[in-house]
This record gives sequence, structure tokens and C-alpha cells, in this order.
Amino acid sequence: MKAAVVSPRHLGKVEIKQIQLRALKSGEALVDIEYCGVCHTDLHVLQGGFGEVPGRILGHEGVGIIRAIADDVNHLRIGDRVSVAWFYEGCGVCEYCVSGRETFCRQVKNAGYSVDGAMAEQCIVKANYAVKVPQGLDPMVASSITCAGVTTYKAIKVSKIQAGQWIAIWGAGGLGNLAIQYARHVFNARVISIDIQDDKLELAKQSGAEITINATKHDVAATIHNLTGGAYAAVVVAVAQSAFSQAVNSVRANGKVVCVAVPKGELELNIVKTVLDGIEIIGSLVGTRQDLAEAFGHALSGKITPIVQARALDEINDIFEEMQQGTIQGRMVIDMKATKRSSTPKVK
Repeated sequence: MKAAVVSPRHLGKVEIKQIQLRALKSGEALVDIEYCGVCHTDLHVLQGGFGEVPGRILGHEGVGIIRAIADDVNHLRIGDRVSVAWFYEGCGVCEYCVSGRETFCRQVKNAGYSVDGAMAEQCIVKANYAVKVPQGLDPMVASSITCAGVTTYKAIKVSKIQAGQWIAIWGAGGLGNLAIQYARHVFNARVISIDIQDDKLELAKQSGAEITINATKHDVAATIHNLTGGAYAAVVVAVAQSAFSQAVNSVRANGKVVCVAVPKGELELNIVKTVLDGIEIIGSLVGTRQDLAEAFGHALSGKITPIVQARALDEINDIFEEMQQGTIQGRMVIDMKATKRSSTPKVK
């Protein structure tokens, strides 16, 4: 099968290789991958941000059809459509796994990082962790829900925002656009979108943001306080250290700042405001299997509409270059049946 692997020879590059998969083991299933989204976390893995993994098959926004199952798998059937998410597998018995916090399992395995992922024609998954994709949900759309969608959905949940309250979201790209949609259309919050590109802010308005702020043109914190009295919560999906400081300064007393993006280096925050105003700073990882099932459900209902563009597997290095340049609108999705494009990609 054809797969996108982290190049052992060229740091930060992908090689397309022919790979022979091993036989299935107990509790596993073989999935024919239809689509796999491209996530900023893939770029972190590719560049060695979590530790170098040469030869690893990338991808954790996979959707595909089960081709084969191990003899002891009885809750999945051949022909089921399932997802391959970043949370590939937990131990199942630790305090996190048994208390609804399974993504924090200390023995967690992550698709496309610690185990081979879904940026390939086929992928082996742990059957108990392969969340079914609802019938009627476009698989190309579902691929973006598998990571970007469930990550932002979980972050909005963690913020504990209430209907009618203001929530500020830093970053209006593929992740931020979904965060805006979940905040507005699922949690009924009032949304402020912050970015440095006007075209992404315009898309943010169309997706449900009431207020948009270009951080290169305005004092973000002062603008938010002047217009709203301060946000009740902030979610940072922008990979810029300045966004975190702005978020702390933009929330009102007892506000929450939910950190999703993982920029390099250390963060400098306003400790005086954090202490005196009782600001909570919370890290939010990807969602659990239950979170993913809920996120799929909101997409199926039409409340969430990911903006996705189909590309071919052979274009993966081009996609990562565009990602670093910040020129991507919405989410890029690898269509495993597509050939390298010579025109504008398919958009949904």
C-alpha cells in the first residue's frame, strides 16, 4: 500500500512509500482509508516537535471502511465506516481511563506519532477505539471532525461557556473556524474572533462570529473590554505566543483561558491579573471517544459545517508548506483516490 511517512533522510519532509502491513492481532481491525485530514499536529510530528519518529506513517484524521477484523472483535462489522483519531488507544484501567479522562492516560498511543497513522491506503486500528462515523455524514467532512472538530468541541466544553456569554477565540483558520461554529451553534455563545488575516476574519463572520479583531491593527484586550466588558472565556488555537497573553488580558474576573495550540518556547503571562482576577488557565487536549461521537452528531445535524478541500496524497509536502505559510482556508483533506491536482481543489 502507499503511505506518507516521516522521511528518515530529510528532516521536516514526507516520503511516499510502498508499505507492507503486518497481519492483524487480537482486538484489531483493518481499515481501507477513504480520507485523511492534515492537521497542524502532523506538522509538529514531522518537524520532530514531540521527538523524532523517522519512518512513521503520519495521519490522525482518518475515515475509512473496515475490510477485516480479528476473530475476537464482535462490535464492528466488515463494511462499517470508522475513524482513526489522535487518541489511538489507552490502557483502559488507569484512573484517567476509568473516569472519563482517557486522553490523559500515561500509556496513551497516538495515531501518526507513537503508532502508524491513517495517511495511507490502509491502517490497522484498535477496534475498541475506532469510533463509528454516523450514516449520512459525508466521510470527507467527518475526517476533519475526527481531530479538529473534536478538539475544538472539547475546548469549548472545557471553557464552561454559557448561552449568551462572550467567548473569544484566537485563530480563525481550520481549527478556529470549527471552534467558532461549535461555540455559536452548539453552545449558543456570542463569539469574538481574533486573527491577523482579514480573509480568515471574514470567514469567521460567516461562521457565526459577532465581533472580529485583527490583532495587527487593534489592541485586542482593550477592544474586547470596551465592547463586551471582557470575555467570560477564551480559547487559543493560534500558534503564536502573543495570543496567550492577549487572552489572559481579555477575559473578565473569574474568566477561563483554554490553551489548545502548542507554540514553541515558554509563555509569559500577566501573573498579577491572573491572581487578582482569579483567572483559570486550562490546557485542553483532544476529546474522548464519547466527545468524538457527540462531535460527529452535531455535524450530522447540520450545526457544524467544516470547510474542507480535497487533495492527493502526493501533494502532502506542498500542503505542509502552505500550512507553514498560513495560506490555507479551512482544512486540507487527503482523498486516497485522488491524483495530483492541476486545478483548484474540491471544496465542501
